[in-house]
Amino acid sequence: MDAAKSALWIARGIFKSFPGVQALDDVSLEVFPGEVHALVGENGSGKSTLVKCIAGVHPRDQGELLYGGAPAVFHNPTEARAHGISTIYQEFSLVPTLSVAENIFLGNYRTRKGTGMIDWPVMRENTRRVLEELSLTLDPDAIVSTLSTAEQQLVEIAKAISIDSSLLIMDEPTAALGLTETKHLMDLIRRLTAQGKAILYISHRLDEVFEIADRVTVLKDGRRVATAPISELKVGEVVRMMVGFDVGLHYPKERNAQDHARLEVEHLSTDNGVRDVSFTVKVGEVFGLGGMLGSGRTEIVRAIYGLDRITCGHIRMDGKDVRFHSPAEAIEGGVGVIPENRKTDGSFLNFDGPKNITISRLDALLQGPWLSLSKERKIGETYVKKMNISPAAMERSVRYLSGGNQQKVIIARWLFSEARLLIMDEPTQGIDIGAKHEIYNVLNELTANGISVLLISSDFPELLAMSDRVAVVRDGHIFQIADGNRMSEVELISTASGITLDAEAAS
Repeated sequence: MDAAKSALWIARGIFKSFPGVQALDDVSLEVFPGEVHALVGENGSGKSTLVKCIAGVHPRDQGELLYGGAPAVFHNPTEARAHGISTIYQEFSLVPTLSVAENIFLGNYRTRKGTGMIDWPVMRENTRRVLEELSLTLDPDAIVSTLSTAEQQLVEIAKAISIDSSLLIMDEPTAALGLTETKHLMDLIRRLTAQGKAILYISHRLDEVFEIADRVTVLKDGRRVATAPISELKVGEVVRMMVGFDVGLHYPKERNAQDHARLEVEHLSTDNGVRDVSFTVKVGEVFGLGGMLGSGRTEIVRAIYGLDRITCGHIRMDGKDVRFHSPAEAIEGGVGVIPENRKTDGSFLNFDGPKNITISRLDALLQGPWLSLSKERKIGETYVKKMNISPAAMERSVRYLSGGNQQKVIIARWLFSEARLLIMDEPTQGIDIGAKHEIYNVLNELTANGISVLLISSDFPELLAMSDRVAVVRDGHIFQIADGNRMSEVELISTASGITLDAEAAS
C-alpha cells in the first residue's frame, strides 16, 4: 500500500474461542481506504469468525478494533453498522416474505415527514437506484422467496451497499453468481474503492482474489499465516499456505464413460422455459451443462427430476421410457440430486449425519415394523468412513459441519439410495480448495462404479475439466455439445452468451 496512507480499520490481537475450539488465535489485520483486502483460507480456518468479530456478531475474547486510530467499541451488528461497517454474509439475512425494496431498506425505511408513514414511491426509487449499480432490473416489489438463489444473493449485496459505509465486508459474494453477474460486481467493487471505501473480501475463488485484491491475508487453523501484496504472490504459493501442502493446480479427471446410454432425453420441453432439448448421458459419464445465469440449466434437470411439468418429449433411463411426476418417483427410479442451495434444499440441518444419509432409503432400516437406530448408526459409520466425512457428523447436527462435509453427506445419501444418475448443481459452490479436490475424487469414484453424473457449474474451468462432454445452454435450449477437453472457455462463454468474441478477447 501507499506508505502515505494510514490504515482505516485495524483488528489487533483478536482471540475467539467456542466450546472445545480455539477459532481465532492472536489474529491481526489492517485494511486501508480504497483497498480490497482478501481474506483466504480453508473452511474452518477462522475467516467468517474474524469478520463476525469485526462486524459485532461475536464478542471478542481478547483484542481490539480501531477506526482511524481510535478504539471502536460496539456490541452488536446494529452498532457496527452505525460505525460504518456493512456486511454481506455467506448465509442470507433476507426475509423471504418481504419485497426486494423492504429487504434492502429493512430497519431503515424512508418515511414521509410528519406522518411516520412509509414513503413507498421514494423506497421504490431508491431501490431502483441501488439495483442499477449492480446492473439489475429486478422489480422492487418482487417477493424475495420468488427469486432464484443468484437473484437473492444480488439483493443481499444491494442491501449492503445501500448503507453509506467505510468498510464493506463481503463473505463469498459471488458463490451463487454467474459470469455476467460476477463481472458487474467486480466493476462495482472498483467504483467503491475509487470512492475511498475499504473492502474486506472473502472468497474460495482464487482467480477472483488475484483479479480484484490489493493485498491478501491467509488464515489457517485460526492463525494468520501471512499478509502480502497480491502482486508479490503466485496462486500456488497461496494454495500451499492455505492447505499446508501442494494440492496441485489441476483437476484430477478420470474418464470412465462406457458405450451404452444411461439417460436419453429427446425433444424435451416444459412449462418452465425448456425448449426442444435432446442429449444422451452414458453410463459412468460426467455430462456438463454450461451456461449463464438464467440460461435454463437448472430447469432442464428440474424436468428430469419431476419438479416441472413436461409438455413435450421423452426420457429414457437404461432403455426404459420414464416420466417422473415428483422427486419421490425420481428417487424410486434411481435419480439423486445435489441442489444448488444445499442448506435449504439438500440438508436436514437439525439431523446428524446418519439420519441425513439413510433418509433416502428408510426401508433398509426396518426391523419388523420399526426403524432400527442401530442399523442407522452402522450405515452412517460406513459412509462417514467411505466418504472421509468428519467423524463429528456421527453425533452433531450437520448445520455445524463445514460446507465440504455437508456436501459429502448429501452425496453419501445418494450412494446409499443406490442412485444410477446423480444430478449435481453447483457441487463445489462455497467450499475450499481441499474440499473441492475431495469432491472431484468422489466424482471419479462415482463414475468408476457406473454412476452417471449431470453436472452444472458456473466455474467454467471446473466444468470443462471434470466433464466428459459439455452441453452449452442458452434460453432453455442446447446450442452445442462437445468433449470437455476440446472446448475452450472462450468458446463456452461465446456460445452461452450468444455473442462472437473477437480475436483479442479470445487470446
